[in-house]
Amino acid sequence: MTFQASVESSSETQLQCEGQGEPLVLLHGITGSARMWRRVVPLVRSRHTTIVPTALGHRGGTPASVRPARIEHVVDDVERLLDRLGFARAHCVGNSMGGWVALELARRGRALSVCALSPAGMWNSVPAGTVRKLSTIAKATRGGRWLLPWLAYSPGFRRGVLRDNAVHGERVSRAELIELADDVIGCSVITDLLTTPERFTELAATCPITLAWSERDRIFPVAKHAELARQRMAGARFLVLPNVGHVPMFDDPQLVADTILASTAVARPAELSSL
Repeated sequence: MTFQASVESSSETQLQCEGQGEPLVLLHGITGSARMWRRVVPLVRSRHTTIVPTALGHRGGTPASVRPARIEHVVDDVERLLDRLGFARAHCVGNSMGGWVALELARRGRALSVCALSPAGMWNSVPAGTVRKLSTIAKATRGGRWLLPWLAYSPGFRRGVLRDNAVHGERVSRAELIELADDVIGCSVITDLLTTPERFTELAATCPITLAWSERDRIFPVAKHAELARQRMAGARFLVLPNVGHVPMFDDPQLVADTILASTAVARPAELSSL
């Protein structure tokens, strides 16, 4: 079965949609944007109509009409996008917050398969240390943005400033780092989502689910969060991605693409017939 969708592009891209094949949605983490998947999309678009939205309340995404914004509202926004594009179900892939959103789409019956990369929400109460770390990163980004065009020339600086998200931050270019900083500054819902009382609850799998945790994740360490994730998704396939940080697309986009394609390949014919 083949699908095609038009491509929308601009300097502030809300939605990228390209390629052909079964629909695949790529969902980024908090303060990010569709741009975080730029190195993965060329590796998967020959197999899938690849839909890469920017999340509700993020720079280039749909403005949040309800405050405080919640993960529930982010999921609603992706559902509306699928409806607009005419897809009843899609393969759903997400990193961090995006992984949580992908899993909630499965709960709503909108997923053909899920590949969750170090998904958020795997806690009994919001981890205060993680909230402080992300809040500190956002504050430092706003305060230091004016210096970034000069500092970002240094590979060592890029590696250091991205150490919580990547093992090899120097692989992110100067221009990409500046875009990432602007995405952080342009996210209007960061406080809302970092203080949400929501958490991911037990999910009975209605489609194939892959949990792929970054081996060197400093935001949601595998030893602290992965076991609870496995408990809440009995039957999910679990693997650890070697030598990558919390945002594995920065370190090894080919590994991420291979993981995604292995995940989408196991969707059953009955699931695909519901498209």
